[in-house]
Amino acid sequence: MLRQISTAFLVIGCTTLSILASGQTSDSWKMKPSPLQTRWAKDVKPSSVLPEYPRPQMVRSGWENLNGLWNYTITSAAEQTPPTTYSNQILVPFPLESALSGVGKTLQPDQRLWYKRTFNKPASKGKDKTILHFGAVDYNTTVFLNGKKIGEHTGGYTGFNIDITEHLKDKNNELVVSVLDPTDQGDNPHGKQVLQPRNILYTGSSGIWQTVWLETVPPVYIADLKMVPQIDQQRLDIQVNTDGNANGYTVEAIASSKGNVIGSIKGKPNTDLQLSVPNPQLWSPNTPFLYDLSVRLLYNNKVVDTVASYFGMRKIEIKKDENGQERIFLNGKYTYNLGVLDQGFWPDGLYAAPTDEALKFDILAVKSMGFNTIRKHVKVEPDRWYYHCDREGILVWQDMVTCPNTTVSSRKNFEKENIATVAQLYNHPSIVCWVLFNEGWARYDQQRLTEAMKQMDPSRLINGHTGENYDRESPKDPNEKWKSSDLTDVHEYPGPGISPSLPGKARVLGEWGGVQVRTPNHQWNAAEGWGYITSTAAGFTRKYELMNKHLKLYEEEGLSGSIYTEPFDVETEENGLVSYDREVVKIPVARLRQIHGILVPPTSDVAAAFIVKDIDTTNPNNNYTALLEEYRKGKKDPAFLQQLAQMAASVNDKSNAVKIANDFIAQLKAPYTNSQLAFISKFTTSSRDKGFQLLLANREQINQALGQRQADRKLMGIIFGEEIQPYVQDAAATPDWNKIEAKTKQYGAPGEEIFLRAKTIHLLNQKDYDNFATTADQYVGKCAAYISANELNTYAWTVFENLSDPTHLNNAANWCQHLLKAGDNPAYIDTYANVLYKAGKKEDAIAYEEKAVQLAPSSDKMNYQDTLDKMKKGEKTWK
Repeated sequence: MLRQISTAFLVIGCTTLSILASGQTSDSWKMKPSPLQTRWAKDVKPSSVLPEYPRPQMVRSGWENLNGLWNYTITSAAEQTPPTTYSNQILVPFPLESALSGVGKTLQPDQRLWYKRTFNKPASKGKDKTILHFGAVDYNTTVFLNGKKIGEHTGGYTGFNIDITEHLKDKNNELVVSVLDPTDQGDNPHGKQVLQPRNILYTGSSGIWQTVWLETVPPVYIADLKMVPQIDQQRLDIQVNTDGNANGYTVEAIASSKGNVIGSIKGKPNTDLQLSVPNPQLWSPNTPFLYDLSVRLLYNNKVVDTVASYFGMRKIEIKKDENGQERIFLNGKYTYNLGVLDQGFWPDGLYAAPTDEALKFDILAVKSMGFNTIRKHVKVEPDRWYYHCDREGILVWQDMVTCPNTTVSSRKNFEKENIATVAQLYNHPSIVCWVLFNEGWARYDQQRLTEAMKQMDPSRLINGHTGENYDRESPKDPNEKWKSSDLTDVHEYPGPGISPSLPGKARVLGEWGGVQVRTPNHQWNAAEGWGYITSTAAGFTRKYELMNKHLKLYEEEGLSGSIYTEPFDVETEENGLVSYDREVVKIPVARLRQIHGILVPPTSDVAAAFIVKDIDTTNPNNNYTALLEEYRKGKKDPAFLQQLAQMAASVNDKSNAVKIANDFIAQLKAPYTNSQLAFISKFTTSSRDKGFQLLLANREQINQALGQRQADRKLMGIIFGEEIQPYVQDAAATPDWNKIEAKTKQYGAPGEEIFLRAKTIHLLNQKDYDNFATTADQYVGKCAAYISANELNTYAWTVFENLSDPTHLNNAANWCQHLLKAGDNPAYIDTYANVLYKAGKKEDAIAYEEKAVQLAPSSDKMNYQDTLDKMKKGEKTWK
C-alpha cells in the first residue's frame, strides 16, 4: 500500500543518518542543565537526532540526514569570513540557547554564530543533482561549501534549499553556515522570542532549529506540489511544479485508498490538473481519512522522478445555520472549533521538540483532553508537526509570525514571511484558518493584507485580526474592525466572552482562560510563575467547569469557536492545563473530556501515549505550621528555606516570609542562578533586607538575566518608597529637592534615576513648567534609554503647549529624536513637527507633519491635515 510505503520512506529512506562532524564522537556531547526537562530528552542521541524524513508530503528515498554534532563558534557580527578555528560542538538542530544543543548560550545581536561539519558526496548517477535543505534557521543565514559562498536566506521559520551539485567533491566536503539573529532587537519576525524572557515572552532560539538534509534528484525534478480538495466536485485540484527545463515532460498523479487506486491524472508539469476522487471519504477530526498519492515525472514515458504524498478531502466555510447565524462549517456541517493556544516551546529544546514522539505527543495530548482545534501561536512548526495533525485529526488555525514593529523593513519582512508560510503549509488538510494579526501587534493595512491572503488561498478561512478588542488603535466603526475577514474575534481573560455579530462572519473567541495553577516541582521558575488569574489545584476543576458552562451559553448565542490559553505551561507562564515538562495534568483527563463534551463530543479515545499524572490537589500550605516549627527549631538548609519562604508568602505571613527569605539569601554565593536572582528580587522589599545590597552590587548581571531592568526597577521602587515618597504624597508639596538628592546619591545610578524621575513628574503635576522643563532635560539626558516613548512624548508635548522659551523648545526637539527611533508612529512625528514649528523651524516642521499625515490612520488623518494647513499658513498650532 502507498501509505505503508510512505511510512517506510519516513523511517528508513535515509541512507546516512546523523553523520557526525569531522573529528567528533557522540561521547563529546552533554545536555546542559535546565530547570525542567521532558521524558524524551533521555532519548536524544547525537548518532540519531530526529532521524525521521522531514517532509512527509514530498517523500523521496534518496536523502541523507545531516543532523548531529557540528563544530561551532561565535564571533563579532562584523566578521564575514569563515573562522579557522571552532570553539566546541553543538547538537544540530537544537537552538544555541537550548539545553539539548549542549551549549545553552544566548546569541547577542552583535554576534555571529558559525557552524561547520564535513560530509561525503551522496551516491548519484549521471547528471543527478544534490540539493541541500534547511528546515528552518533563525534568522539571517549564509552558507559556504568548500570555501565558497553558495547561498543566503533571510527568515527564521520556513525552509530553503540550495543546489550544491557544482560545488561538491567526492569526500570531505566542508559545509559552513553563519547566522545572525537579533532576536527581539531587529526588524525580524520573531514571535515570542526575546533576549530577556518575562511573562508572555520567552527564551530565544537562534540558529539551526529544524532538520538539515541532503537530497539526490534528477536534472529535472518535482520541486513541489499544490493541492486543493474540491469535495463538491469530487476531485483534487493539483499542480505539480518542476525545477529545470520541463519541455517534453509529463506528470502523473495516482490516488489510492487502502492500496486500491481510486483515480489518476496525466498532464503537463506546472499546470492545473484535476484528479477525480469519486465518492470521497471526507477528512475531519472524527475521521481523519487520508488518501495516498504517488506523483511521477515522466520523459518519453519513462519515470525519472517519483514522490510519495497524501491528501485529505475536506471543505471549510462560513454558512448560516438553521437560525440564520453565521457559523463555521466543516464538510457542510456546523463544527464548533474547541481549541487551545499552542505556543510550541519545550523546556529542553525551546523551539525544537526533543524527538518526533515528543512532537506527536502534544497533538495527542490536545486531542485526548477533548479539544478538536489548535491555534498555533506566532510560530511555524516543522512539517512533521502538521503531518501528525493531518493523521490524528486536529483542526489548525495557523498564525502568521508577528510583524515586529512599525518600520518599513519590518513590514517588508513580515509580508515576505507570510507568503512563504502559506506556500510551505498549503497542502495540509488540518489547516483550516490563517490568522493574520494578533491584538494589534504592529497591525497595519489590515484590509489589504487580509484580502491578499484570501487571494493566496481562497480555500481556507482568514482571521484578519484576532483579539481586536486589545488593539488601542482599532477603528471605531465595528464594520471596519474585521474588514474582509471571515471571522469576528475578541480575546477575554479570564473570560469567556463573545465577539460581535456582523454579516457574513462567524463569531469566535480567539483567546480566553489563562488560569494559573502551580505544579510544585514541575515549574520553570517558581518565584516568577504567573497567570492572568490564579486557582488552587483543588478548586481548578470546578472553576474550569463553570467557565465552560458559560462558554456553552455563548455557543448557543452564536459563538463558533474558542481558543483556551493554554495546553502547556511555558516557562514562567503557568496557564497550561499540563505542566511545562508534560508530566502533570491539572484536571483529570476523564473529567476534562466530560467538561468539553457539552461543546464537542471527544473525537477520539485517550491516546495510549498520553501518559501524565494528576496534579496533587492537597494544599501544600496545610503543612506550613509544622514546617515553620521545624524552622524555629533550627532547620536551615537552603532548599527547605526557599520552599518555606514561598509558603509563607502564599499564606500571607509577611513577617516570617521576609525573615526566612533573608536567611536563605544570606547563604547564597555567586555566581547566582536565574532562579535565585528571581527569588532575591521577589523577597527584597526594603533597604534593610539581605537582598538589597546584593541587588545593588549585582545590578548588571540581574538586569541581563531577568530582563526588563528588574534589579534597577526593584531598587528604584524601594528607594522611592523610603527616601522620596514621604515628601511628595501631597501634590501641592514643595519638598527640599537638595536634601532628597543627598539621600538618594548613596545608591548610585538607581538613586539618581529615581530622583530625577520623581522630581520631573512632581513638577509636571504642579504645572511648574519652567522648572519641569529644566529637570526633564537632565532626566532625559541621563536616562533617555529607559524612558518610554509615550512618556517622552508627554514631556515634549507639555513643553510645546506651555512654553515659548527657545532653549526649552530646542531641548524638547532633542527629546523627540529618541521618539523617532521608536518607529514610524504618526503621533510622535506630529509632536516633533509641532515642537519644531513653535521653535521657528517651519520648513522642517512642515516636512515632518506631511509625513505624519501620510502615516496616520484614517480616523486621525483630518486632525494632522488641519495642523499641516495651519503650519503652511503660518498660523499657531498651539492654544
